[in-house]
Amino acid sequence: MQNEQFNHTITDAVRISQIAEMKLLQLINAESDISGIRIFVAGGDCDGMTYGMTFVETPTEFDCVLECNGMNVYVDAVALNYLEGVEIDYKHEGLNKSFVFNNVFSQTGGSGVCGACGAAGGGCA
Repeated sequence: MQNEQFNHTITDAVRISQIAEMKLLQLINAESDISGIRIFVAGGDCDGMTYGMTFVETPTEFDCVLECNGMNVYVDAVALNYLEGVEIDYKHEGLNKSFVFNNVFSQTGGSGVCGACGAAGGGCA
């Protein structure tokens, strides 16, 4: 049974640039049985906290969701606290292509480069 007090909707806490949104939609549409993208946070190494992204088949009852132009971005409630104010962008410089998290972990430290699958999520730009 879900807690009725739990807010499952992400509003302005996480934002996505238009180019990142287009790339994420391409990644989601290329896969079958994918419900959306999950942003997750891990901590404790020498560089401080890190984050990543992965595909989601089935969200959990503790996920917050941002619905954005046919795409769902999931973040669990604990991770959302560390992502407050983040903007996700997609950069293409030469042969390098990656999602970049801007303004992430400004108070807790962290890297700002995605080391996971190459997918992301957040509020629509």
